[in-house]
Amino acid sequence: MSGPTLTADPRVATAGAGNSRPRPSRSLLRGSEAAVLFALLLGGWQLATSLARQEGNPLLPSPATTLQALWASLPELLRGTWSSFLILVPGWLLAVAAGIAVGLAVATTPWLERAFMPLARVSSPIPPTVFVPYAIAVLPSFRLSAIFVVFVGGFWPVFLNTAAGAMALDSRYRDGARVLEIRGLEYVLRIVLPGALPHVFSGVAVALVLSFILLTVAELFGANAGLGRFVQYYADYADYPRMVAGILYTGLITFLSMELLDRLKRRLLFWVR
Repeated sequence: MSGPTLTADPRVATAGAGNSRPRPSRSLLRGSEAAVLFALLLGGWQLATSLARQEGNPLLPSPATTLQALWASLPELLRGTWSSFLILVPGWLLAVAAGIAVGLAVATTPWLERAFMPLARVSSPIPPTVFVPYAIAVLPSFRLSAIFVVFVGGFWPVFLNTAAGAMALDSRYRDGARVLEIRGLEYVLRIVLPGALPHVFSGVAVALVLSFILLTVAELFGANAGLGRFVQYYADYADYPRMVAGILYTGLITFLSMELLDRLKRRLLFWVR
């Protein structure tokens, strides 16, 4: 004896199909929050410059005036970008390489951990900007001094995040490596480093932001060119449109650098979503 045959109600199917369709308004709004925020900030900036009584040399230039100054200063800003990157890139890359190497060594060697971690807890909270005058006085050139300061500021975030990621490695991977007799450098490169990569990239991103900050601070002390020098120079001469243009341009360069690093992270860590 067969049971009753169930048939789908076409009205229910039609309703379900209609509910599954994405709403156009939501799909259009999703992902546009940043653009809306920037538009609101730009509108607030324009409103503030319109309401403020500014004569002669305005302390707060309008967006249009700042854009004109940015366009006029673009060749100088591009030269400053090149000069800044000659300091930023070597210091940041050295910090990344040293931070990863030392972090992996400390996390996988008990006696190194006992020796190095107390030093890290004392040294890492020291603001790297305090080294700027001393580095300029001791090292033979300003470029070497600035590279050293960028290196010091970028090393600790990379080291601490790498060591934390390596120490947090799942015990299953350690047990599997022990069973397969994977030891030494092979164990570090094939087991520990891939497992710690999400933490490593977090430290690398923080180090990149700190490197831009320290680079700008170092250039305020004695650079002849660079993004920080550009802002300081026009601030000294009260050319506020060019100064604001330099600040916005520096923010844009930092954003593009962070976006490039984020794309690299998504490509390498394809299993992390």
